[in-house]
Amino acid sequence: MKQRYLVFYISICILSMLVIAGIIIPNVLDEITSNIQAFFSDAFGWYYLILVTIVLVICLYLLISPVGRIKLGNQDEKPEFSRPTWIAMLFSAGMGIGLVFYGTSEPISHYAISSPTGEIGTDQAIKDALRFTFFHWGIHAWSIYAIVALAIAYFHFRHNKLGLISATLQPIFGDKVKGITGKAIDIFSVLATVLGVATSLGFGAVQINGGLAYLFDVSTTVWIQFIIIAIVTVLFLISAWSGLGKGIKILSNANMILAGALFLLMFLFGPTLFILNLFTNTIGSYFQTLPQMSFRIAPLNEDIRGWINGWTIFYWAWWIAWAPFVGIFIARVSRGRSIREFVFFVLLIPSIVVFLWFSTFGGSAISLEHNGIAEISSLSAEESLFGVFSHYPWPLVTSITAMVLIGSFFITSADSGTYVLSMMTTNGSHSPGNKIKFTWGILLSAIAIVLLYSGGLQALENMMIIAALPFSVIIVLMAISLLKALREEAKKLGIGRIKKRKT
Repeated sequence: MKQRYLVFYISICILSMLVIAGIIIPNVLDEITSNIQAFFSDAFGWYYLILVTIVLVICLYLLISPVGRIKLGNQDEKPEFSRPTWIAMLFSAGMGIGLVFYGTSEPISHYAISSPTGEIGTDQAIKDALRFTFFHWGIHAWSIYAIVALAIAYFHFRHNKLGLISATLQPIFGDKVKGITGKAIDIFSVLATVLGVATSLGFGAVQINGGLAYLFDVSTTVWIQFIIIAIVTVLFLISAWSGLGKGIKILSNANMILAGALFLLMFLFGPTLFILNLFTNTIGSYFQTLPQMSFRIAPLNEDIRGWINGWTIFYWAWWIAWAPFVGIFIARVSRGRSIREFVFFVLLIPSIVVFLWFSTFGGSAISLEHNGIAEISSLSAEESLFGVFSHYPWPLVTSITAMVLIGSFFITSADSGTYVLSMMTTNGSHSPGNKIKFTWGILLSAIAIVLLYSGGLQALENMMIIAALPFSVIIVLMAISLLKALREEAKKLGIGRIKKRKT
């Protein structure tokens, strides 16, 4: 077995066993993953909350620190991609399918089904619904991506290390990262990435199925979702064949155009004034209560603790599981940016877009239900978006646009995922072979199908939370390693020192 492909072969073996288990004993797999997931959520909920908040604090420090002037590459280097294309690429890889899937379903769930504060259907429930949705999708989430991406980009472009997770830990482990220790770290990263991306692919297939069911009365079954995944797999493999500069770049820009068009249609035809007021009010309450939400664990209330496990802990695990994939991808397209520019745009700009998105789609859904026009909460999560469209102008146009957007995000996520996984399993190669990319593309789709077959969306969520815990430890080490290296470089460059005046 070639050393260069050791991570590839071991990862493929482990994931192939998961696929086989899902086919042969789906019920057993579902039961085991459910029990492990429940234990992890109960036993490590406090840990996730503290970890993610510390990561956010580190990012904010780097944003204002003098080391923010350091570039990800040579100091005179220019970025590879234009800023609009760069933002489009990081956003498409970062949250695409999930944003469309949860755009209406999460706020309406918090408002009418299960409130984070225990109240449903009230004016206060509306405020809480958007505030906690902002919390789950805002700067905490993007800080996880930012710290992983920044560590990879800094060591890779500034110090010419391999573009691998393990390479970022050399200041801590030394040359051990080139041996078994490094391979183990990269294997854990690959497993987290595969399960995180497979979860999103499953969400995408389920929602496309939900749209077809709502609009054209197509049955909602696992077999329909299999067909959807198979079709999209062919499309993203074609995109993967064309490479990073063509396929992903073109699709990312197309995603932003489609998402922008859908957003404008909903904003203009929906309750515009209500959306603007809700956005403004929620921004204020979000920042006002951010410290409290960040450490909210409800040790004395089982119902609220169950809500936190099902939503907040799930999201933190999801972002952590996605971090190696999104981190490597964002790092790959961020050469030439300064640390300050990188943190600002990765942390704040996507968060603002997310806030506007949820205010518009979630606000429109809540407005319909609160005013007694429609009971959106009675629809399944994958159908709620299409249920909202049906009560505003051009429902067929907006619904079809949404399904095309989901499909496009699906392709972009899978395409980016195959590229990143291929990089991670070929010793950081920027041009992995198509055979490697195709292997990962097919395996990603196979795992999404098997998890849907064994337990539906819940199985996807369970596996992701399980995969996130070991990688969360790696994130802690990456943050320590990055800060250590930046402190040493700042000393060499004289950054942050106060020059003495000549007398």
